[in-house]
Amino acid sequence: MTTPHPFTALPLGGIGTGNLALAADGSLKQWQLHNIGNHTGTLPGSFFALRISQWEPPFNEQRVLIAQPGEPHEPTVLINDDDVPTWQRDLLEEFSPMASASFEGHYPFGTVTFVDDTLPVKVTLDAFTPLIPLNEDDSALPAALFTFTFTNTDPKTGLNGWLGAGLQNAIGHDGMTNPVGVHSPRYGGNVNTVHRADGWTELTMTNPSLNESAPRDPGAGTMSLSVSGTRVSSLPQWTDPAQFMDFMATRQPVGPDEWNGVPDDLPDPQPNGITVRPMPSPSGSTWNGGVVSQFFLEPGETTTVRVAITWHFPNRYVNFVQFGGVQPTYAPATHWLGNRYTTRWSDASQVTAYVHENWDPLEHHSRAWVDAMTNSDLADEPGGEVADRMLTQAAIVRSPSYFQSADDRTFAFEGVLGASTPMWAGFVGGSCPLNCTHVHAYAQGTAKLFPRMERSMRETEFTITQAPEGFIPHRVLLPLETPQIWDREIGGPGDPALDGMLSIVLRTYREARYQAGGAWLEQHWPNLVRLMDYIEDTWDPDSTGLLHGIQPSTHDIDLCGINPYMGTYWLAALRAMEEISKLLGDDERASHYRERFEASSRAYDEALFTGEYYRQVLEEGDRDDFQWKDGCLSDQLIGQWWAHQLDLGYLLPRDHVVTALKNVVRLNLRTGFDDFEHPYRSFATGKETGLLMCSWPTGGRPDVPTRYCDEVWTGIEYQVAAHCLHEGLTDEGYAVLHGLWARYDGTTRNPYNEIECGDHYTRALSGWSVFDELTGITWNQFTGELRIAREPRRSLVVMTGTGWGTLTRDEGGLTLTCLYGTIDATTVTVADTLVAPEGVNISAGESAKLSAAQES
Repeated sequence: MTTPHPFTALPLGGIGTGNLALAADGSLKQWQLHNIGNHTGTLPGSFFALRISQWEPPFNEQRVLIAQPGEPHEPTVLINDDDVPTWQRDLLEEFSPMASASFEGHYPFGTVTFVDDTLPVKVTLDAFTPLIPLNEDDSALPAALFTFTFTNTDPKTGLNGWLGAGLQNAIGHDGMTNPVGVHSPRYGGNVNTVHRADGWTELTMTNPSLNESAPRDPGAGTMSLSVSGTRVSSLPQWTDPAQFMDFMATRQPVGPDEWNGVPDDLPDPQPNGITVRPMPSPSGSTWNGGVVSQFFLEPGETTTVRVAITWHFPNRYVNFVQFGGVQPTYAPATHWLGNRYTTRWSDASQVTAYVHENWDPLEHHSRAWVDAMTNSDLADEPGGEVADRMLTQAAIVRSPSYFQSADDRTFAFEGVLGASTPMWAGFVGGSCPLNCTHVHAYAQGTAKLFPRMERSMRETEFTITQAPEGFIPHRVLLPLETPQIWDREIGGPGDPALDGMLSIVLRTYREARYQAGGAWLEQHWPNLVRLMDYIEDTWDPDSTGLLHGIQPSTHDIDLCGINPYMGTYWLAALRAMEEISKLLGDDERASHYRERFEASSRAYDEALFTGEYYRQVLEEGDRDDFQWKDGCLSDQLIGQWWAHQLDLGYLLPRDHVVTALKNVVRLNLRTGFDDFEHPYRSFATGKETGLLMCSWPTGGRPDVPTRYCDEVWTGIEYQVAAHCLHEGLTDEGYAVLHGLWARYDGTTRNPYNEIECGDHYTRALSGWSVFDELTGITWNQFTGELRIAREPRRSLVVMTGTGWGTLTRDEGGLTLTCLYGTIDATTVTVADTLVAPEGVNISAGESAKLSAAQES
């Protein structure tokens, strides 16, 4: 996607490692490396710069590689992706920026093309952090990798160029209070050291006093800045950008005859010319460090310079307030969590050595994923955005919303605190900890891209948070030894969320079908039975087929009465339990769940379908505060969306489902919010289009309606759009998607950051179901069946639990190619035709020819 300034910020960083972001203007922002989310985190002095010199005619200019700020723009409510720190504003006032820049991104790659007609050089910046679905290790690299490409545009004269990269040594920093220059209360004793090897110059950033005397300090760790080139000089200790820019200005030009391919023999001086050895920074201060790579270009010649920023901060703590009254602490003996990514490496220099050695294969595999998506039929869908938007789903998984502890467990906040949360929780940290079952009930992306992470979350639910009675609270408390929330208010809502518990049944079946397999499912079967028995006994003790009473939900309120939101979840869970029972040979339970499903399906349809959509019917004694009654709820069919994801069939009559879904879009999709009152939060404004959570087309809106009814949640929009696509309501599905994507096009919001209660909100991972519907691919680990609903026009991306690749069509027929892992299927069906009756078993780089499918 091509996006303009000023809101675009591409996250760079791996799973659970923290991030920095590349802005569309070429600046680096949103520094959040220290195990805490901080969307406005800054590291002053961290930037790229360029010097260009020519002999005839005389020319010598320096630029900061950040585009000239554009015209002032209107802020967007609840958004801070356009934030520009004061130090960067000052930098661009003191030193010349580039005239302009454009950005194009296919996550995890982003390209900034700088434009400055006063320079005889073309400059592009390509950035990425390796992303390889199913490969957690290489997708969890604490690294931001940059490739600068320079082309001499002068047809007659050669030029000297110097690329400078500056970075602040942030060891000891708390990740919350932004430094002022090189000053921060927890700085002091920071040391930068230069190393040269194998065509790279590396500046290692440490704090020996901290790392040795307090190795479990939250700020302890290491960082690294490295630059490629054979003629490289460094300024390891500086405090003001002017010093680094002056240092670049003193590098001596050379001609083609003098270029000897060896490092610059000039020492690495401070600006006063005194050669220095590494020395600790004063108390309350740190050092900035810089590395300069020199190059020479003949007319028309092109060269590249690579830059790597890596980091290693092993001391993650329970540094967040948890529901249930559990306070944060930095007690190493009890509240240290650590990081999975730091168990692979001892420091940032080891990460640097790994990316130097493996840069090309890491980039190759990451580009193979991106190319498979962007060259597939998805690129031909209306608007041409689908492939790019599906790629960005992984950005949520690699944001600070997710982390992995040193003992290899996956945890997730609902989002990252930011501009949408200061009224109740502040700007810094994680939003609504942890592993919220009712929010993650929407998140399909993690399970498909990194299924082991979702498996870990199910295992925590069954082995840690499930109560003896069988219910599962919708949040887990850390450390895990902490008594879980079995007997006190949880928060958002107060009691265990029923939708979250029902979704655990569905997600467990999903994990088993996609990758985990039968033995894993059988291990957790007793937990599922206890959970479903609890739900049946609590909400339908008389076997009426309908759930009754208070039903805590993701709307942060207690739903009441007979309602389709919880009802379709219930129907989907019954069907999933029936299928699981069959798989495990429990025929008695399979019959039980089948009987309950059939009775419940009839009961819900008869009680709630109005002829247009499914309403809510309150029962005697139910309160009507925070309900919707005769309203049209957008995710009234969420259980049916789940059922389609899991091949569970229709939960309610198909014609009623299609009618209700079509009317959800007709009644709730709104264009234009200028005259719309937002009682809570505004996620769509002005002339934008968005799907309201609920509307009352026939009147009857309660005096206190369901909470958030007037909001627009991307997680619901994706869910409804994907369901529309499944039912053949293509126009309706794309109307919702295009409205969503237009809001997040870079002009008013960041395409890599969909918000709700915080940034990088995990509910938005429901978007991956759009991929599933548009590719029509179903994988069943139990049977080994790979089913593809439609023939590719050109190419489809195929994913199983063990590998991914492409299904392509050409004059020779269909070819299945594995690009990563293995694709081992007993049968392959395309467009209802068996095209591999004896199955396929191919590994990365291998292909299998398939029989021609019937014409669609």
